Amino acid sequence: MSTFPPIADYGFLSDCENNCLVAPDGSIEWLSLPRPDSPSVFGALLDRSAGSFRLGPFNAQVPDQRRYVPGTMVLETTWHTPTGWLVVNDMFVVRPVGDEVRRAGYKRVPRVGAGVGTILRTATCISGKVDVTAMCLPMFDYGSTPSEWSYDSDSYHSMVVKQPGGDVALRLHSSFQLGQIGARAYVRSSLNEGESGFIALTWSGPAPVTQQEADADLESTVSFWRDWLSTGSFPDHPWRPFIERSALTLKGLSYAPTGAIMAASTTGLPETPGGARNWDYRYTWIRDTGFTLRALYRLGYDWEAMEYFAFILDAIRGTDPKKPFSDLQIMYGIGGERDLTEKTLDHLSGWRDSKPVRIGNGAWNQHQNDVWGMLMDAVDAHMHRGAEQIVGPMWEGLAGFVDSAIKHAGDVDQGIWEIRGEPQHFTQSAVMCWLAADRGADLAQERGDSERAARWRKSADEIKAEILDKGVDERGRFRQAYENDELDASLLLLPIMGFLPPSDERIRATVLAIADELTEDGLALRYKVDSTDTGFAGKEGTFTICSWWLVSALAMIGETDRARALCKKLLAYAGPLGLYAEEIDTSTGEHLGNFPQAFTHLALIEAVSQLIEDEEKQQALSS
Repeated sequence: MSTFPPIADYGFLSDCENNCLVAPDGSIEWLSLPRPDSPSVFGALLDRSAGSFRLGPFNAQVPDQRRYVPGTMVLETTWHTPTGWLVVNDMFVVRPVGDEVRRAGYKRVPRVGAGVGTILRTATCISGKVDVTAMCLPMFDYGSTPSEWSYDSDSYHSMVVKQPGGDVALRLHSSFQLGQIGARAYVRSSLNEGESGFIALTWSGPAPVTQQEADADLESTVSFWRDWLSTGSFPDHPWRPFIERSALTLKGLSYAPTGAIMAASTTGLPETPGGARNWDYRYTWIRDTGFTLRALYRLGYDWEAMEYFAFILDAIRGTDPKKPFSDLQIMYGIGGERDLTEKTLDHLSGWRDSKPVRIGNGAWNQHQNDVWGMLMDAVDAHMHRGAEQIVGPMWEGLAGFVDSAIKHAGDVDQGIWEIRGEPQHFTQSAVMCWLAADRGADLAQERGDSERAARWRKSADEIKAEILDKGVDERGRFRQAYENDELDASLLLLPIMGFLPPSDERIRATVLAIADELTEDGLALRYKVDSTDTGFAGKEGTFTICSWWLVSALAMIGETDRARALCKKLLAYAGPLGLYAEEIDTSTGEHLGNFPQAFTHLALIEAVSQLIEDEEKQQALSS
């Protein structure tokens, strides 16, 4: 039996500057510092010897219950031991912020509260007596470099450790006495009923030094998340908790200093256990942009949408706003970085022996034609939400991207799935080029740029005509690429993005074919791996975002009952804490791939919200 916990069993914590994953036994097994895309300090997620930080009862490894404190990113774990009951709360501390001092590295203004570079772990005995233990073993630079703790005061309550030859310094402060064994700092103590203790790990801010301060930090952190959630708009429906948890997850995947939103918090988690499809997702993909803005605006988070959109514009514009836009990449670092060169960490075993573990992402400089369309759809969504006008230089830059989409609409590329096989004429890529011309024409018309509006509208019509000629097979359904008759789940985006109305027979035939022929146990695959040249061999799980797209597409073509049934099944597949990874193995129910995955939660918000709105409309008509 593997010692690695299932991916979906991890708890995800964040303060919108850093994040971590907490295993069911109370071990923090993934934390990267000083940024979430930096080398890991705790990396047991990818190798059992790469560092971790556990707090829990001495004589129990399996908790009685785990949940998020409702409406928050505070993880509450309840333990039942032979001698008593213990409740542990884990969180990144968020404290109120004033306007006296600008936060270093911030391009955006923090609202209400912000992280202080501290993980706080509190423990309370609620019945009997419990022996409590903690073990903190940092292994710097992705598990390759240990270091030794040392006391930094005259008491046993505070210790420090520094990264050898690096900039990361950690400090532990605890109400418990701390001991040291080589690279490990430890606690062994006991709590009686009604007693509490805490341990705080900090790297940039002041830690709580008393139980009263720890309790105050818990209170301020709970308040921050609940106050943020209360600014959104959520339906009064049994599915509301899933939408709220998805919204909190997206917020947790954001990087407040720049406004970026990461695709996931992890790297190296496999699409197939023991397989080689293991990527670094700690970046921002342009193709996620339109979906991100749709979800944020749908839920009423206009401010977050504005900050994210501003980050995207900063990234594509570069550091000098006076220079013309450079080529549009498919992804950027959370600070706007462009060079995301991929390399492998061969010293790590990988989650359940899934190698190689990669950092960076080799797809960063791939040619993917859909990127222009997703960007222009995001601009269009942003402008139609009352955003400020686009200034002249910015408009000229965006116009250049529309022209690029039109110019390259007939080119081969690697497609939305970033295949590492031979480029093809992917139908979805061509549709996204149409989308760039279509949305660009709309925006040009609104700006009074009539010459571009007419030219781009003509190009959009020409691209659509070519797609309808080359992208539809003899059975009247859209094909994966012009060169084959394969199905591809990315074709579900055609009705979602408005390429054709849902009533079009070609759309209906494609959606139903995907539902019937490109699924396992009802859940959607991206493509058939045995007939798609991805550059890799081996099986992969069902792709969860595609399943949510299928829910939306089925609802759009009028297959409401089928859409609702699939929605219920997908919600039942949620992890124990309501989180989703990239893929689901329907034979085991296990989640696979990087975790938690923003794209999946974005699609959940869209699909579930759409079904709820349809339900409300039907109820209104029947009343």
